Amino acid sequence: MDILVLPGDGIGPEISQATLRVLERANERFGLGLQCRHDEMGFATLKKEGTTFPARILETARRCAGVILGPVSHLDYPPSDRGGVNPSGEFRVKLDLYANIRPAKSRLGVGLTGKPVDLVIFRECTEGFYADRNMYMGIGEFMPTEDIALSIRRVTAKCCNRIARRAFEAAQGRRKKVTAVHKQNVLRISDALFLREVRKVAQEFPDVQLEEVIVDAMAALLVRDPTRFDVIVTGNMFGDILSDEASEISGSLGLGGSVNAGDDLCVAQAQHGSAPDIAGQDKANPTSLILSTAMMLEWMGRRHGSDALTRAAAAIEAAIDAALSNPQTRTADLKGPLGTLAFTQVVIERLG
Repeated sequence: MDILVLPGDGIGPEISQATLRVLERANERFGLGLQCRHDEMGFATLKKEGTTFPARILETARRCAGVILGPVSHLDYPPSDRGGVNPSGEFRVKLDLYANIRPAKSRLGVGLTGKPVDLVIFRECTEGFYADRNMYMGIGEFMPTEDIALSIRRVTAKCCNRIARRAFEAAQGRRKKVTAVHKQNVLRISDALFLREVRKVAQEFPDVQLEEVIVDAMAALLVRDPTRFDVIVTGNMFGDILSDEASEISGSLGLGGSVNAGDDLCVAQAQHGSAPDIAGQDKANPTSLILSTAMMLEWMGRRHGSDALTRAAAAIEAAIDAALSNPQTRTADLKGPLGTLAFTQVVIERLG
């Protein structure tokens, strides 16, 4: 099976290389038979090819079993008509990677609130208020006059149903609880449709509890008592915001894995940004991308019925936890003494 590797911008090349070293060790230990294919995107291709996302990347990705996507500096890209394309959005829309799955877990003991966190957010990420992915032609934002800006929110029964189904399937293997986050008291039509589809799916999973929480209350409850939550399902914008909050509460954005998954492909992507201010200084913490890659392997294991891939994913996560358990084998952002390369070596050693 082929894995496409796209290092990205800023610290992307460093943490991608660290992740590949861990993946290579897992590949050897578990006999996974993985082959990596390498390409470029972001500022590297903007300079050479006039675009941050060459068309060939999608075609290559379609022929691969998984993708490792490094962080990108898309906020610094030029407008799309000058080649500035957001790779994350392109992957999600063009390859229908509708499920952004982001666990939040206290890997350093307890979270910032003093309570342990162990939850996972299922965010629908192909529609909603995000203007770059909710229209067939053009974008979902426009200005009829220079003083009026309008934004369109697209919500479909199909997309709500399938993200709800993935959330309930995940809950069956966890603590059997799904929290649907919405703003139906204000968005009375679009979020009513979302809740209708979630409730419809819930009927097929009678052993899983469903609760419904308004998004502003949810933001507070995550801080007050994150232990009450197991699997959270929500739309694009709410999920984007709440997943960052949950990761910070659990310890750090840098300790959370993340994948963008469809029915046929899974893309591993770190939760954090490209951090250009520390690029090339051996300061970056590669944990998030390594854990994201482990999540990708787990997804591939389920899809292809491979016990070896599933075991490799679990072993990588265990190696990360073992490295983080000792303050002397943590990176500087966690008040440890190690740089990117040294931390990666510790993880490889813990992997066995």
